[in-house]
Amino acid sequence: MFDFFEQPWTLIGAAVLVLFGMFTFRSVFPEKRRWWQFLIPLLLAGIAFGLDGLVKTDLERINTVVDKGIKAVRDEDVRSVESILSELYSDSYHRSKQHLLDHFRRVLSEPLIANHKPSGRLVDIKGTQATVILFTTVVFEKNSQIAQNFTSFLMTKTKVTLQKQPDGEWLLERIEVLELNRQPANWGHIQ
Repeated sequence: MFDFFEQPWTLIGAAVLVLFGMFTFRSVFPEKRRWWQFLIPLLLAGIAFGLDGLVKTDLERINTVVDKGIKAVRDEDVRSVESILSELYSDSYHRSKQHLLDHFRRVLSEPLIANHKPSGRLVDIKGTQATVILFTTVVFEKNSQIAQNFTSFLMTKTKVTLQKQPDGEWLLERIEVLELNRQPANWGHIQ
């Protein structure tokens, strides 16, 4: 469904059409020209950007949580990861939120990730549940065990499930590894 709150460009287009209409009106009826008539398309454009900036949609909130998670993994920041996980978190490998956080602390006890770049995402929102398929490239630190023994980078495809909380906040409820370097994989492959 079309949503003015997710993008301002339709109202910007309408403002341009109103501007052209205003030019036409002013040329057909020169005696009715007023300086304030140009404020109408300007006001419409302002409303477009105002709506986009003031109203935060579910899609924008979900993208914010996913971006915060990507940054937390790149920065190896356990506290930031913890803040975006639901208390009901579980996946095919981790029984609970605490189990995932312990795994995260253990894996990242030494510098591991040099860079973590998202290359795309697909978002599907159904009611209070959202699924994000996330494509990323992870570049490992040169001195890390993984870079020295296996590979310097890894392309991943991950399925992230988010649940909308009663306060309107979205939290991660499940993360599943789907592919590593375009080969089917799961959490067991990255222990």
